[in-house]
Amino acid sequence: MAQGKRFKKAVKSFDGTQSFDIKKAVELVKQNATAKFDESFDVAMNLGVDPRKADQLVRGTVALPHGTGKTVRVLVIAKGPKDKEALDAGADYAGFSDYIEKLQGGWADIDIIIATPDVMGEVGKLGRVLGPRGLMPNPKSGTVTFDVAKAVAEVKAGKIEFRVDKAGNIHAAVGKCSFSADKLIENLQTFVGTVVRAKPSSSKGKYVKSITFSSTMGPAVRVDAKSVGADQ
Repeated sequence: MAQGKRFKKAVKSFDGTQSFDIKKAVELVKQNATAKFDESFDVAMNLGVDPRKADQLVRGTVALPHGTGKTVRVLVIAKGPKDKEALDAGADYAGFSDYIEKLQGGWADIDIIIATPDVMGEVGKLGRVLGPRGLMPNPKSGTVTFDVAKAVAEVKAGKIEFRVDKAGNIHAAVGKCSFSADKLIENLQTFVGTVVRAKPSSSKGKYVKSITFSSTMGPAVRVDAKSVGADQ
């Protein structure tokens, strides 16, 4: 397969055992993003935490200075006049009972759901539908709020959510490979810095164990944590 050949060629273009500074790592990922579409630029961090312990669950949100390059489809579940406020702020869809029914029926043409606190009783009943898809609104991520206009604007501008998985890893798409190196570096430094500041006080020892950058279809490039401000 052509894709396999491209990947093998990319792997041979650098030493996979070596850690590169942020500038060189970004350059290598961009250089090896040779798919026929604009690949996402992804970052993965392995953290020295035990996610099974509630006080070591690393999660949060971050507003990337240059956005993600992705068009985010936003649904706001709210009653009037908040639904109109959401649409005026740029939400793709907004309403209450009609969208509760659509979601129950399996509708999936959205990326993020924002809800006002007064409708969470109904939205909470959709846990089995929304939970597995990572769509359940949550106060900690700013997606349960009466200030729907602000929430929509932040999400559209590039605010993303992160959460450590069971293996202690955090993954995020922080832009597109077509972004300039400078914009990617700013987004990466902002993202990594936010994760570093989210270090639980109960976490002992080395916090950031490893960082890798990659494109959607390309190989992972190891990154010198110190060059990203993450030598924890």
